[in-house]
Amino acid sequence: MGAPLWRPSAARIAASNMTRFTRQAEAASGRTFASYDDLHAWSIEEPGTFWSEVWKFTGVRASSRADVPVKTLERFPGASWFDGARLNYAENLLRFRDGQTALVAYQENGDREEITFAELHRQSMALAARLSDWGIESGDRVAGWLPNTIEAVVAMLATASLGAVWSSCSPDFGAEGALDRFGQIEPRVLFACDGYFYNGRRIDVRDKVRKVVRQVPSLKKVVWIPTIGVTEDRPTFRELTEAPGAGTPGSPQTGNSARLQSGTQADPVPGTPSPGELESTASFTQVDFNHPLYILYSSGTTGKPKCIVHGVGGTLLQHLKEHQLHVDLRRDDRLFFFTTCGWMMWNWLVSALATGCTVVLYDGSPFHRGPGALWNIVEREGVTVLGVSARYISAIDKSGLKPGTSHDLSSLRALLSTGSTLTHEGFRYVYRHVKPDLHLVSMTGGTDLVSCFVLGNPNLPVYEGELQCRGLGMAVDVWNDAGRPVRGEKGELVCTVPFPSCPIGFWRDPDDAKLRAAYFEKWPNVWAHGDFAEVTEHGGFIVHGRSDAVLNPGGVRIGTAEIYRQIERIDEVVDAVCVGQDWDGDTRVVLFVVLRPGTPMDSGLARRIAAEIHTHASPRHVPRKIIAVPDIPRTMSGKIAELAVRDVIHGRAVGNTAALANPEALEAFADIDELKR
Repeated sequence: MGAPLWRPSAARIAASNMTRFTRQAEAASGRTFASYDDLHAWSIEEPGTFWSEVWKFTGVRASSRADVPVKTLERFPGASWFDGARLNYAENLLRFRDGQTALVAYQENGDREEITFAELHRQSMALAARLSDWGIESGDRVAGWLPNTIEAVVAMLATASLGAVWSSCSPDFGAEGALDRFGQIEPRVLFACDGYFYNGRRIDVRDKVRKVVRQVPSLKKVVWIPTIGVTEDRPTFRELTEAPGAGTPGSPQTGNSARLQSGTQADPVPGTPSPGELESTASFTQVDFNHPLYILYSSGTTGKPKCIVHGVGGTLLQHLKEHQLHVDLRRDDRLFFFTTCGWMMWNWLVSALATGCTVVLYDGSPFHRGPGALWNIVEREGVTVLGVSARYISAIDKSGLKPGTSHDLSSLRALLSTGSTLTHEGFRYVYRHVKPDLHLVSMTGGTDLVSCFVLGNPNLPVYEGELQCRGLGMAVDVWNDAGRPVRGEKGELVCTVPFPSCPIGFWRDPDDAKLRAAYFEKWPNVWAHGDFAEVTEHGGFIVHGRSDAVLNPGGVRIGTAEIYRQIERIDEVVDAVCVGQDWDGDTRVVLFVVLRPGTPMDSGLARRIAAEIHTHASPRHVPRKIIAVPDIPRTMSGKIAELAVRDVIHGRAVGNTAALANPEALEAFADIDELKR
């Protein structure tokens, strides 16, 4: 595979958290780990000891510890982690209460806010007290339909501090998409914004919020966050966290919900107790390790999204491990991940508060006023770790931006990429035009585990096109159809040993039938992730696309990422989707491309695309049809909706267009004459 693109220095390895943890693990196990592979093997051979050492290394706060870290390990799903432990997620994220900046938040219009750890704690406790006054208890659901702002983090922390369950989506979700999610989980309180900024526009969402509220009878309160400054509805977030005075809120069974449902303005809510009173009475509700914390959602393109329930302890422990060991995060870091409240990377990002670093938030288009929007923040805030999607890296490459030249990136030491496969071109672009001395971390995992299966390691080299390593404690492998591990060939990405952040269940799935059907149907007691992947000679991974989108022309399995990788070389193509079309008793590969404005889809360009794929992939990869379309449909988290496109070109109905960020894009794929011959 050639020489690595980057190697960490000896000094960097010696100083890393991964090295410190390795020494601790050696002392605990009485073994010597000569390599990361040795450490990883121990982490899955002795998961109880491993996860206990992670708990100790990261300083998890708990009112009681478990005597046995794991039981029923042979059941997957169904393993029991840290029985008897009692802890609170918010307490761990709010363990620091000093004057260091906890959150910095930017909106697209240029507004910047920041909040210290001390003030974050105060506001979260103030809001928790009000939620408690409204009757919110452990296990109740609280929803957020919010942009990525400080208020969203405070609302989540207040919810978690009570042992209640948080679930969120971003304000660009349509009413039907939000209803598909919140309507299933029956929240009692909704935090909603009046609108959001995107691509230079101020978008008012109050009407669609009221539409959803009218159809979710479980809602007893709606708290408004005037993001764009147009709402006069009450109560507002600021009143609940900062208003002086005392008073008794209205009954949780009356007030806002009924008034909003009838389309009238809600009554103001009385003031809150003073901060001193709040801090003397508020506390963190201690819950079991497997107590529900978050409800996240599958993409939902084949029907209503599945409601995936994640537990307090598993989420916290997994995120601490990934942040501190695999990303090498420390208290003096500044972590900035471009995400929305509708993507699991938001949940992953805010957990970094438990490490005590500063978390940077941004809401809006990453290209507003030019492709350098995010890099302006990196420079201004001294960001040390930046996270983006692979699609974003491709887009700035196509734009011609060279951040290493246009911006001061002296603070930046790591760049994280996820959401889809980072192409070889993407790897080369980062090291040529961002920064040569940079830990580039391509990660894969997802909403299903609210974390990663394969990710980075600050002590290992980075090879082009490869994800560096399996996560510690994650028994990840690639199996062929016969259920045997393979090397150097493609197969199904699997996990063979339970891990703490496995979902504790799906909502309203008491016998785990839906959970088993989603991940454990192919092989008993083995998680089949749905990725088409291979293990490399370095022990890294290459992900070739989703298993359910694999192309099969002439019986040869081809991952769509293998074709997208070659498209990156064509400057005229800005986006693409590749699907298989049933044709003449076989499958033919069809490639749809979005071209730069003013670029014609002529025979010359089609030949260049085909030649690039033929040369760098194989003749079998070359599409039989290459067709220009105006846009590519994507899910709310930015993933290409390959299955939806495949359904449309075959004349089948798409299960749930509300799950798409741009469902109108599907219209261009219907009834195409060229696909009839």
